[in-house]
Amino acid sequence: MRILVVDDEPRIGADISAALTAAGYIADIATDGEHAWFQGDTEAYDLVILDLGLPKMDGLSVLRRWREAERHMPVLILTARGAWPERVEGIDAGADDYLAKPFRMEELIARVRALIRRSTGHGAPVIEAGDLSLDTRHMQVLCRGVPVSLSPLEYRLMAYLIHQKGRVVSPAELIEHLYGDGDAREANALEAVIARLRKKLGPDAVETRRGFGYAAPGESA
Repeated sequence: MRILVVDDEPRIGADISAALTAAGYIADIATDGEHAWFQGDTEAYDLVILDLGLPKMDGLSVLRRWREAERHMPVLILTARGAWPERVEGIDAGADDYLAKPFRMEELIARVRALIRRSTGHGAPVIEAGDLSLDTRHMQVLCRGVPVSLSPLEYRLMAYLIHQKGRVVSPAELIEHLYGDGDAREANALEAVIARLRKKLGPDAVETRRGFGYAAPGESA
């Protein structure tokens, strides 16, 4: 899963990025409003963490432009502005959640997990798909109740498919959501990761729909 972190304070952006990476996500960073708007308008993100006090274009303007362009990724506003009228303004502009600075990183990560789950139609922290289950709190994929050791990339791929259970995901979409800005994105590498997942989780762990893409086990239409 891929997240855009927008904050003009480099230390805060780096700290959030490190926490997201440790929680199993890919994090890209933008430090001004114009860069943030362009990234969110042209790249596929599962969530955006957006500061309001940004240079070049303020956060609310960025958010409004995304929503006007029908960019529907969840947005968590992160700002030092804690007064309730500003929170209402942010929600009315299209934000999905609001967290005031200073904050605990554990709370930020919990809100991120919950927003991503809800955006894909899942309320519970454990998502079932065939013989597999995804425990979003502990970053684990279990097969018939037994945790399976996965690499960070393998976990991200399986987590994305399980979050998207019920539909087929194209290779291009998978690649967009698995890799950051600076990563090489190759279809052959994706196939190699899927082959490793099938070896670890079973041959039916990732279903192939030829000409269309991949799906979580037993879930695609």
